[in-house]
Amino acid sequence: MNTLLTNNPVALQALMSETIFSTGFVMQDTAVKPSPSQVLEQTSPADATMVQEEFVYQGDKSTGVLFILRYPDYPYFSPQAEEAFVKTIGALQLTPENVAVVNLANTHNPNDFKRIMSFFEPTKITLLGVEPASLKLPAIAHNSYMRGRVATVFNTFSFEEMFADINKKKLFWTEFKSFILS
Repeated sequence: MNTLLTNNPVALQALMSETIFSTGFVMQDTAVKPSPSQVLEQTSPADATMVQEEFVYQGDKSTGVLFILRYPDYPYFSPQAEEAFVKTIGALQLTPENVAVVNLANTHNPNDFKRIMSFFEPTKITLLGVEPASLKLPAIAHNSYMRGRVATVFNTFSFEEMFADINKKKLFWTEFKSFILS
């Protein structure tokens, strides 16, 4: 059996279901290790920056569209919520690949709005069931948005809340369309 070695946080998150902490110890490895120059030659620029990322997220942060959620039981969404998310953004010509999604329930992700803004540099932020006060933002009513100097924040329900109440789903869709298309 071959030993699988990676320090890519996305790969580790996909492979592991528990948080791993280093105690600073070093294991003796008998395998031949590549030199640092060989590692750089084999690593694409995207892989090299991923190791240094401050947040674990999915998608593309360069588009300026960010979804913030807090799902403690899932890496991002529950299966039902993920399906609804993909359909919802797809109706507006967006895909999971061209928006960024960050789960603040992931212990690696800081729950600090200034760091979120600095790292993602978003222009449109959707809070899916995340209370603005938990990010030290001013009060924003559900299904409404607040324009800031850099970004506009849309505060809405989690998908689970919308599944339970069809009126919340209708309110969300009307405001979300105008928010994304503005």
